[in-house]
Amino acid sequence: MSKHWETLLDTPFLKVFDLKPAPGRHYYEATRRSRECMAAGMSDAEFAGMTPDAVSCCVIWHEEGETPRIVLNREYRYPLGRTVISVPAGLIDPEDAGSGRETAVFTAAKRELYEETGIAMTDRDRIRMVNPCLFSSPGLTDESNAMVRIDLTGHRKEELTQGHAEGTEKFEGFVLADAGEARKILREGGISVYTWIGLAEFLYGGEEPEALR
Repeated sequence: MSKHWETLLDTPFLKVFDLKPAPGRHYYEATRRSRECMAAGMSDAEFAGMTPDAVSCCVIWHEEGETPRIVLNREYRYPLGRTVISVPAGLIDPEDAGSGRETAVFTAAKRELYEETGIAMTDRDRIRMVNPCLFSSPGLTDESNAMVRIDLTGHRKEELTQGHAEGTEKFEGFVLADAGEARKILREGGISVYTWIGLAEFLYGGEEPEALR
């Protein structure tokens, strides 16, 4: 692809480029990345190991005597103009990105978990990678998310709080969904693809942590 890219918009969180794939042709891309870090300009090796822009978390709540539940937020999303159900998620900070992909993803996931739920992970909790780099709409943007699973054990529901949210984040409470409720949300639509993946991981994914076996 030609790299005679033209910058059409440059803001801290959103950029738009005309990629100009051939003379007289135009392809418009929205991205969070700088011109130097765009996926379109990466080698195959760089692309295979790229650190994503953000992380989304399938957070599973384990409490003795109760069925496991997935922790979801009610969050106002400005592009949709309404409150939707979502998994805890957030951007990977630039200072984290230099520490290697997995470390950066896990560091961001633990930070977002605390900011959006008030829960700080302990030695009883488990975190694992579900997928290191997913693209939700590669026909429009190279925006990418890692997907992680966090199993929480031994916490109290009274610990849950959205009081650490910052900036433009607007939260309106939690949904702790059991399997039946999760299936209903999965079928209804009106959620992000990453929330859909989180629900699918909760319903059909990995095993419970060893502490609960």
